[in-house]
Amino acid sequence: MRHLILGAGPAGVIAAETIRKHAPYDTITIVGDEPEPPYSRMAIPYLLVGKVGEDGTYLRRDADQFVKLNIAVLRQRAVDVDAARRTVTLDNGSILGFDTLLIATGSNPVRPPIPGMDLPGVQPCWTLENARAIAALAQPGSKVLQMGAGFIGCIIMEALALRGVELTVVEMGDRMVPRMMGPTAGNMIKQWCEKKGVRVFTSTRVEAIEPSAAAAPAQAAAPSSGGLLGKVANFFGMGDAVTPAPTAAAPAAGGGRAMRVRLSNGQTLDADLVISATGVKPNVAFLKGSGIECGQGVLADERLQTNVPGIYAAGDCAEAYDLATQQRVISAIQPNAADQAYVAAMNMLGRGAVLKRVPQINVLDTLGLISASFGDWQGVPGGQSAELHDRDGFKLLSLQFDDERLVGCNSIGWTEHVGVMRGLVEGRVRLGEWKQKLIEDPTRLTEAYIARGQAQSQWAQTHARAR
Repeated sequence: MRHLILGAGPAGVIAAETIRKHAPYDTITIVGDEPEPPYSRMAIPYLLVGKVGEDGTYLRRDADQFVKLNIAVLRQRAVDVDAARRTVTLDNGSILGFDTLLIATGSNPVRPPIPGMDLPGVQPCWTLENARAIAALAQPGSKVLQMGAGFIGCIIMEALALRGVELTVVEMGDRMVPRMMGPTAGNMIKQWCEKKGVRVFTSTRVEAIEPSAAAAPAQAAAPSSGGLLGKVANFFGMGDAVTPAPTAAAPAAGGGRAMRVRLSNGQTLDADLVISATGVKPNVAFLKGSGIECGQGVLADERLQTNVPGIYAAGDCAEAYDLATQQRVISAIQPNAADQAYVAAMNMLGRGAVLKRVPQINVLDTLGLISASFGDWQGVPGGQSAELHDRDGFKLLSLQFDDERLVGCNSIGWTEHVGVMRGLVEGRVRLGEWKQKLIEDPTRLTEAYIARGQAQSQWAQTHARAR
């Protein structure tokens, strides 16, 4: 069997290794379009603060890992897929045939249509190449403006703050992390960031980025670029060597800044570096005309198979089918990519695995403030809710109910409840009388989990024996 995997990120690597484990003699090829060995984008903030070197971002410590497993890794980009002919065309003109295909091409950063986005000092924070350029410009005391305060943006912000820059964050939404947190929670995070010395503008857009006439020549020649996360990083086998991130000379004191950034609120700010963190979108444009059905991402069923037998999708590019909600969702987090990759790989081998759930989970460390969201944190039509917050203490609990189940929640500061909230939401635990108790006092989550989780487990066991 010939197994072809498009994408050299976590999903592609895990799928390839899973196939090799169960099919020692099959042909496996990974296609990735970056020159570096397969690496984790989650590790880039660690690189920027010097906690790991570039090799510490690699998904596998052993440089010969794929050679030893007889897995071919091609550094090319897929430009066309012909599902009917079972072929993939690469950007060098070569054509690869396959018996099974996994599309694991991930996401690409969204590029806002703003004048000046092509200036050398404007960077996304997505690739190792981007990281090198950012490290050269984000020196202590330099002025950095970041566009976007979503989940990815807050992770990048943490790394920038640790580098000692003067940081300004501009977010179009009315609060920080608007796709993860409600208004009260998002504004609480904003207040925390401002307390830590980060200037934050919400409900504000960048309208233009212009070169500064006073920019020093050295700045104009800046390089151009075509806590919680650590556990996940270790899971994927990333190295842990401490190697300083690449650096360059800091801007001259009192010298002119490289860029001027005009905001929708009428202000104009100086910047040595502008980082675009305005979101990502699935990398699926190359599939147009392939015969593979796509929405926002590649449409996949509970076995991660597309509408074409033998062709699968996993990771950030996949709209995976969630059996629990009966919906297709894109969940761009690395643990979900790993789960999807395993299921897809087993089905590529004909072993019949099913993806039961696509957890909607985000846990974020923003300058030391831990926040989390699970499930339908915005609530559901006809549902009830409960909210408890301590503004001065930067703590919040927001619970969303559907009938007698907890279906979503936000939390800030109450870290002891994170595991319990996940268990109640993912386990679809029937709360019974505990629903009202939680509405009256949301902090009793652990009690509710112990009381109702155990009862539900006992009921399930009894029901199973009866059958």
